[in-house]
Amino acid sequence: MPVTEKDRDILARTIWGEARGEGAAGQVAVAWTIRNRVFDGKEKSWWGEGYAGVCQKPWQFSCWNKTDPNYQFLIGVKQIPFRELAQCRIAADQVVDGKVPDPTGGATHYYATSIKAPAWAAKAKQTLKLGHHVFFKDVP
Repeated sequence: MPVTEKDRDILARTIWGEARGEGAAGQVAVAWTIRNRVFDGKEKSWWGEGYAGVCQKPWQFSCWNKTDPNYQFLIGVKQIPFRELAQCRIAADQVVDGKVPDPTGGATHYYATSIKAPAWAAKAKQTLKLGHHVFFKDVP
């Protein structure tokens, strides 16, 4: 599946919306979670198709919810600071191009520690806690 510039841009914006305060390691972990959804091995994935489809699937990444304060930045109404977006673009490119290993152990889910653990977390296997995120994968 070819990765377009739109895919890379949407992935970088999603990383910014979800993990801009996490530093490079946390941003790479969020990007890998998205990549793991993109390459879940299913012909037609519930997660969506391609990076843009996965990132923008309704109610999956809160930064893309129209009521989220980050949304206006993600769609370009407000300007994301150049250096912040550039750092997220580096993380996106490294993950898309396979230049960094998956630190999440195959995670397809995460939540921010600033919120109460979602119900789905009780049914999934925790694979990593990094910064302000806890990462999980489904239990087979």
